Amino acid sequence: MIGALAVLGWVLPIVGHPFMRNAFLAGTGIAACCGAVGYFVVLRSQVFTGDALSHVAFTGALAALAAGADLRFSIYTSSGSGANGTAGVSVLFGSILGLSAGAARAAALIGATILGGVLLIARPLLFASLDEAVAAARGVPVRALGVGFLALVGVTAAETTQAVGALLLLGLLAAPAAAAHHLTTHPFRGLALSTALAIGAMWVGLAASYAFPSVPPSFAIIATAAVTFAGASAVHGAAKRGLLRGSRKAEPPAEVREEIRG
Repeated sequence: MIGALAVLGWVLPIVGHPFMRNAFLAGTGIAACCGAVGYFVVLRSQVFTGDALSHVAFTGALAALAAGADLRFSIYTSSGSGANGTAGVSVLFGSILGLSAGAARAAALIGATILGGVLLIARPLLFASLDEAVAAARGVPVRALGVGFLALVGVTAAETTQAVGALLLLGLLAAPAAAAHHLTTHPFRGLALSTALAIGAMWVGLAASYAFPSVPPSFAIIATAAVTFAGASAVHGAAKRGLLRGSRKAEPPAEVREEIRG
């Protein structure tokens, strides 16, 4: 009880600031869509698609800055952050703590829409990802699914740019998903786990950035996601080594094997 009150006493000041509430609102939506989309990006071995889109996001965001347009067509406008020399840095590393209430609500809504889109096509997309030929033979629109999924990845990349920047968005897209793949082989459980890990990385990163003001939020978020992946990899490796040792122990002794061969 005392511990819970201590945690509550630490959390309340964080959410007491409007800019932190906006960051948590937008970050939750962005992380949720990153976790869901990222799970299939890793499953379909399209991680380099996310890397390519990060470069496209940077170029497109700078073009939007020059034109004074919204980043998602840009959240940065020529009358705002685009009017000074920090605009390019914001595009590279994100500016989630600088989002307005309207921008945060828009980010959360777009993230929820992307998440809903992934859930809507999750089952046929899983089928097409695991065995494209059989899925096509069963009448699954494989090509249309692939194009639709890439569209979702593109919108996710554009949305994530304002949170962690074009330079780091691949980390939030791939690290929680790869961790989920290490921790479970059940696809829908993995999809939920990937989403939860991405949201957790976002929350922990934002809280760490608040507690240590010298730490940029984008770095804290991606560092948390990377640590999560490293931990999942260690657990997966330990479990695999344990299974291998167990299989060796299960083998009959050499003399028994000789008798069987004889």
